[in-house]
Amino acid sequence: MRHQKFTPRADYRLAEAQRTHASVSLAEKFRELKSLTVEFGHFSPEGVTRNSQIKYTVNPVHAKSVFRLDCPNSECIGGDYDLSEALTQTVSARKGTASGEMCCQGWLSKTTIDRVHCHNILRYKLSLEYGLQVSNGLVPLQAV
Repeated sequence: MRHQKFTPRADYRLAEAQRTHASVSLAEKFRELKSLTVEFGHFSPEGVTRNSQIKYTVNPVHAKSVFRLDCPNSECIGGDYDLSEALTQTVSARKGTASGEMCCQGWLSKTTIDRVHCHNILRYKLSLEYGLQVSNGLVPLQAV
């Protein structure tokens, strides 16, 4: 039997995975949200060097309302990026797009806990589409 070694990073990621899994879906939380496309890039702490760039479309029925992305630093502890509040504000204002920048507040590595923050940067753009609203609720969009 193989024993899993727990580390501060593994413990944090497990807790975040459980928090995400326990949340309701985007479709349940935001009934008017019909589609979400996320574009994001990871940058070095200086904000100059882009380490990765990703664009993907989220299925609101299956995606969770705790909407977070991992820090690309494989040794980062307690960091990552939680876009849940940015998404909530964007949907509440019924905006079609939102963009921003977040700085990872985790620790650079297990040897720098309580001394050196990670500070990797995430630059993101959220593109949202909504269903049509009528007085008695939402009408799903239909192709013509």
